Amino acid sequence: MNIYDADVIVVGAGPTGLMLAGELRLNGVSVIVLDRLAEPIQQSRALGFSARTIEEFAQRGLIERFGEVATIPVGHFGGVPLDYQVIEGGSFGARGIPQARTEGILGGRARELGADIRRGAEVTALHQDSDGVRVELAGAGDTAPLRARYVVGCDGARSAVRTLSGIDFPGTSATIELRFADVSGVRLRPRFSGESVPGGMVMVMPLGPDRSRIIYFDRAEPLRTSTEPITFEEVTEAFERLSGEDLTGAVPLWVSSTTDVSRQAVSYRSGRVLLAGDAAHIHLPIGAQGMSAGIQDAVNLGWKLALEVKGRAPQDLLDTYHGERHPVGARILTNTLAQRTLYLGGDEVAPLRELFGELLTGHESVRRHLAGMVTGLDIRHDVGGGDHPLLGRRLPERDLVVEGEKVSSFSLLHAGRAVLLDLGGAALHETAAGWREHVDVVAAEFDCDTPVDGILVRPDGYVAWAAATGAGADGLTEALTRWFGPADRTAA
Repeated sequence: MNIYDADVIVVGAGPTGLMLAGELRLNGVSVIVLDRLAEPIQQSRALGFSARTIEEFAQRGLIERFGEVATIPVGHFGGVPLDYQVIEGGSFGARGIPQARTEGILGGRARELGADIRRGAEVTALHQDSDGVRVELAGAGDTAPLRARYVVGCDGARSAVRTLSGIDFPGTSATIELRFADVSGVRLRPRFSGESVPGGMVMVMPLGPDRSRIIYFDRAEPLRTSTEPITFEEVTEAFERLSGEDLTGAVPLWVSSTTDVSRQAVSYRSGRVLLAGDAAHIHLPIGAQGMSAGIQDAVNLGWKLALEVKGRAPQDLLDTYHGERHPVGARILTNTLAQRTLYLGGDEVAPLRELFGELLTGHESVRRHLAGMVTGLDIRHDVGGGDHPLLGRRLPERDLVVEGEKVSSFSLLHAGRAVLLDLGGAALHETAAGWREHVDVVAAEFDCDTPVDGILVRPDGYVAWAAATGAGADGLTEALTRWFGPADRTAA
């Protein structure tokens, strides 16, 4: 008889791991979150998240916890200006929200839902069999081995889970280095999208009335091979030389660096071990795509893994996690490497920047393509079931009328369950009766550009079935079975 300490062990208490823990708890799955750090980090590499992640937080009722969220309508692609409003819901994302605050909100939500978060516990070994995974630990606290049905590595670029499970992590090694510092005590001119200067690039992002983050690329400085941390004196000399601005009197709050190393796990799953976030993909941080991709991994995986744990998942459902998210991660690596060349290249890429400028100025289709790529708003999964334009795409935010009340379409997903919208009075609840354990049927009025009588929305907000006007429930049973397993005949 198998005895489990939890259904799922999540390794890593960053944004990805905490989001996943909350998603699993919404679906009634027991979760232990392990993190090797004794306390949450206070420094924040990420200072915001993408437009698609704003939507996913809204779909879980989380966005309100951030208070007023400032979005930036315009930004850049590799330093070439780009208006993200060219697509519906488009923006350069939420800005001015430190990663530490995001982690605090997601951690609070996970605890509220009953997740067990344990710090100071480092994973040293994994032993997988046909029924579960045994995790061995080291650290200052309780280091007794734990056993779970599944383990998910959300433990970053140097993932112990990925290494111990033998999943390859190929890609390209670092060629350049970005260096940055948070400073107070000095006022600097904002340079939100970064500016090319002789010898490199400089960026200044205000973090408050008397606090800024400075980021720079110094073409004269080779990639460091030393493991010693960069010093504030190095930052001061380089920033003043590149920007011409004086940092005299600045107080360093945090100094660090990052590179353009780009790698992706060959598989996001090895048996009962899965990967998400930076454990699965790393790249140059441009456009808040890193943390956002990890959170989107978690939302895609959570409901699928919960169904698998409960024994309700159809065959191969868990494999669709890799099938859907691996191409998204690969696309992020591609676009960040392309942006690196445009953004940080020297005079030799000036013709390329000029060409991109012409394309973005004169062709709306190019603007839409690049904005959709960077925001994640253009993701379309292969869900089968026809060619309706909504299929595989995210459910757009719309006002619905439900029982005479106006509600947001996103609010229907707060519980982390699938939703079947009956929009044409086709009595879809009769067809879906055998799936009521996992699917809520809502009769509503919906203003959509494309005529539609019914929409099946997965818990992650993507449309799995859509019926054109007059089509009734054609194909609905097949879609419900594909994503939520056979009908429960006792519930029908």
